[in-house]
Amino acid sequence: MEWIDWIGSAAACLTTASFMPQAWHTFRTRDVSGISLGMYSLFTVGVALWLVYGILLVAWPIIIANVITTSLALLILLMKLRYR
Repeated sequence: MEWIDWIGSAAACLTTASFMPQAWHTFRTRDVSGISLGMYSLFTVGVALWLVYGILLVAWPIIIANVITTSLALLILLMKLRYR
C-alpha cells in the first residue's frame, strides 16, 4: 500500500507544481484576457470537488494538493471577474 501513497504524492506534487507558473504569471501581470471564464469556473469547481473527495477519503496527498490548487484557482477566478 505504501507505493500507492508514493504514486499519489508524486501525482499531487507534479500537477500542483505545473499549475504554479501560470498562477504566478497571472498574479504578477493581472492579465486574465486569455482565460475563459466558463472553463476556469468549471476547473475551479472540479478542483474543489477533488478536495472534498480527498477529505472524505482522508487522502492527504489529494487534500494538500487541492487546497493549494483550489486556493490559487479561486484567486485567479476572482481576478477574471474583477479585471474582465
